Amino acid sequence: MNASQPAPGHGNTPTTLSRRRLLQTGVAGAAAAAASQLLPPQLARAADTYDSMRDVWVRMLTGTGFDPTAAPFAGALSSLGSQAGSFQSTMAPSGGSLWPDLPIGTVSANVTGTYTRLRTMALAHVQANTGLTGSSALASAISTGLDWMHAHAYTPTTTTYNNWWDWQIGAPQRLLDVCALMYPSLTQAQTAAFCAAVDHFVPASTVATYSGTSTGANRVDLCRVLALRGVLGKSSAPLSTAKQALSPVFPYVREDDGIYADGSYLQHTYIPYAGTYGQVLLGGLSKMFTLLAGTTWAVTDPAVQNVFGAVTTAWAPFLYNGLVMDGVSGRGISRGVSSSDPSMIQQDDHTRGQGIVSDILRLATSGLASPAQSAAWKAMVKGWLKRDYYAPVLSSKVLEIPELARAKALLDDATVTASAEPVESRVFGMDRAVHRRGGWSAQLSLCSARTSFYETGNGENLRGWHTNSGMLHWYGDTYGNGQYSDAFWPTVDPYMLPGTTVSTRPLADAAGGAWGASHPNATWAGGTTDGTYSAVGQDVRGLQSTLTGKKSWFCLDDSIFCLGAGITCTDGTGVRTTVDNRNLGAGNGQVFTVDGAVQPATLGWTQTFTDCGYMAVGGMGAWVFPGGATVQAKRVARTGAWSDINTTSSTIPITRNYLSLWFEHGTDPVGAGYSYQLMPGATATAAAARAANPNVTVLSNTAQAQAISCPPLGLTMANFFAAGSAGPITVDGPCSVLMKEQGGSMTVVVSDPTRAAATVRVTIARSTYKSVSASSGVQVLTTSGQVVLLAETGGTQGAGRAVALSTSGTAPANATASHLGATATTYVRDGSYADTNYGNATTMVVKNTATANDGYNRRSLLAFDVSGLSGRVSRAVLWVYGNVQDSAGTQTTLQAFTTSSGDWTETGVTWNTAPSLITVLGTGTLSKGYDWVGLDVTGAVAAAQVSAGGNGTVSLAVFEPLGVAGLAAVLRTRLNTANPPVLEVIAD
Repeated sequence: MNASQPAPGHGNTPTTLSRRRLLQTGVAGAAAAAASQLLPPQLARAADTYDSMRDVWVRMLTGTGFDPTAAPFAGALSSLGSQAGSFQSTMAPSGGSLWPDLPIGTVSANVTGTYTRLRTMALAHVQANTGLTGSSALASAISTGLDWMHAHAYTPTTTTYNNWWDWQIGAPQRLLDVCALMYPSLTQAQTAAFCAAVDHFVPASTVATYSGTSTGANRVDLCRVLALRGVLGKSSAPLSTAKQALSPVFPYVREDDGIYADGSYLQHTYIPYAGTYGQVLLGGLSKMFTLLAGTTWAVTDPAVQNVFGAVTTAWAPFLYNGLVMDGVSGRGISRGVSSSDPSMIQQDDHTRGQGIVSDILRLATSGLASPAQSAAWKAMVKGWLKRDYYAPVLSSKVLEIPELARAKALLDDATVTASAEPVESRVFGMDRAVHRRGGWSAQLSLCSARTSFYETGNGENLRGWHTNSGMLHWYGDTYGNGQYSDAFWPTVDPYMLPGTTVSTRPLADAAGGAWGASHPNATWAGGTTDGTYSAVGQDVRGLQSTLTGKKSWFCLDDSIFCLGAGITCTDGTGVRTTVDNRNLGAGNGQVFTVDGAVQPATLGWTQTFTDCGYMAVGGMGAWVFPGGATVQAKRVARTGAWSDINTTSSTIPITRNYLSLWFEHGTDPVGAGYSYQLMPGATATAAAARAANPNVTVLSNTAQAQAISCPPLGLTMANFFAAGSAGPITVDGPCSVLMKEQGGSMTVVVSDPTRAAATVRVTIARSTYKSVSASSGVQVLTTSGQVVLLAETGGTQGAGRAVALSTSGTAPANATASHLGATATTYVRDGSYADTNYGNATTMVVKNTATANDGYNRRSLLAFDVSGLSGRVSRAVLWVYGNVQDSAGTQTTLQAFTTSSGDWTETGVTWNTAPSLITVLGTGTLSKGYDWVGLDVTGAVAAAQVSAGGNGTVSLAVFEPLGVAGLAAVLRTRLNTANPPVLEVIAD
């Protein structure tokens, strides 16, 4: 078949494309008309809804609005044709394979790989200017390949083996792409047969529940398979299933996989994954939205706005000048060059970043988001593309034609002004932090009981053991963007990752188990931020090691100040903190200066510097050591292969040179520590000036508290790993505190990275502040003589609570904070359990089935003695601790109620004798993860005060919103020694 002749098949009578279809491809008017001339005529027109949708998908695969004879498209199309021609010439159908190097039968990846090659051939057949456009021989080879795979590999009766992903996502996605591209050349019988195979591996039941492998990015991928199968088979049922199955992806989650309100994105339960699985989710959704728009199956769920919002909260913070930071790419950092890739193209932070940037641009040009959102996204994308000096997008070898076309159109669009690099600081609940300035950016990777040391699996990321032990990634605007792109991961010493503190105890490949199986048993990881500056910390533990220690990073304007304390280990091996490990690339010309003296550039050189004041690497940055320190340094060439860390990657040796800087804490250290200041981009002269005139004072560096002050910025920041004091700050439990004083105002932000406490009391030795100008989740108890705050940290998932005070205005009345334990707690149950008492239990249950007397409704009851309270109650919060334990879902809403009477007893009350619910009070959200929920019960407590005419006891019920079915939530009772209910009362 050639490009000017329609192929025999099952195409229908053509009709003109609607304007909606042209707009969905991001092209309008003459550009769209011109683009359609670059496609075979049978792809330029469509007959019905299914054909129109197929046409939209083909255009997303092939691109529009570009000149195939111009750069960069001509070269990309020529390469595509060459690769397709190579596949065509080497295809050799036999009993065991379509290509000899991809045998079928034991390795499921070979099934996906085979369809990937057929997809390349199909693209070369349909695309203009490939040298194989419209080739009848190529079309015949593709058809032969599809039939062979249907007969021998991907059949309606094949039993799966190896990796589920290949059967349900990898293979069917590529198969359906080929079918869409070659649709006019295929017979109805072929299409029906291929759809039947997809039905076998990906039935509707794969998305029946939002659990297991059917969540987050995987769920979007499965929906894409179902939708395309519906389009190609002209069947509405799979499309309806796909549309409905997308909805669970949109709501914010508080546990497990998905998008969190703070911008976190997790996959595989424990892994921060915005850079790989997150890219799959974003890319899949942007394509699905475009495919379904304007049809019966258009996505109308209002929660889709969460996805649009996440573009700026979940993805943009980790994108820097076109790359995506490795700390959110999981085991993907180890892939590098695949041994099965004939082009030997390396996957790295830039190629992954280009994918995400392309997905955002696809959303921005789809017409689906608001004009304001789309304009903001385009401006962000243009900024990233214009600033990416290291791997310019138009030179990309991994992006396909449609993505290149959109990028070039944006770069050529004079109406879009590129956004500048933002100045911001973010701390995420997924144990990640990002600090951005105009000339540089940094990202911290931590771990805790909530996240894993690292992820390995499928033979990938075999030596990523310490990547989350405080690794500090940093990049410059015009320097250092190849630090992790240039074969860093296969050549770096895995025991010397920048910023980490580790035991050098030898670890086996994949130590700790697959899929994030190993977690530290510490909960302190995270910190607090005011959006511009951050205090970040970690209670660090060693993987398969006795190592413990405390680490902090204080993120400032031109630097990050780093502290370590309490570093202790009994492994019988050395322990070190790596200040940095700069990848010098294949060359070795960078000048290294220590205290004004240029050091040798000889590979193999090593030196111990005592009482060192500063170090600097020309063109990269500098490190200052307040008060002097003993620092080890070496220049070394390291050789490795991608296959060392990923079993499916290239075995070709690679050598890169490194300048390594570290503190040697010795064998089995006890209470070791360190202090240094990283200054990205700084020269040796700037470092010398900083060493001579420090801008930071260390207030504390112990295992209990790490704190600094930075007078030029008005900042005092502290990480408390236990109750205690540091500088002007005293706290009653673990927390992170950031103070900024400037121009007669003070802002204080408090968080609890451990997520263990309902409230944290913070006392600040400042007497000049009076009035409260703004507050969120913080109660000001007094400003008389000192500032005393009560931060309500429960249920925030580690987020900060903030208050702003001023030296002017009228001081608020002094208040007291009381925390009362319950005098009685229990629950009651309806139906056949209506006369059963559940007193003397350590847990109580809440569930509203919205069906009366079915035996599954349960309410919790609590009583508190408030007779000892004095003063006016201004705020009262009932804090309960527990989690959702229900197979029907993961998240529910709890609600507090007043009851008709307090005349019930813990060991006597039943459903039939329990007081009725009267007044609706506060609400809160609970998920599968154990957490505090704070329910506002101010009115009930005020009414129960003796001084207000009450009887001194407040009786409360916890249930779910009336008339709405909820999930079973299990809460702790007063008899539980861990986190029993607490009534917080603020009175003045």
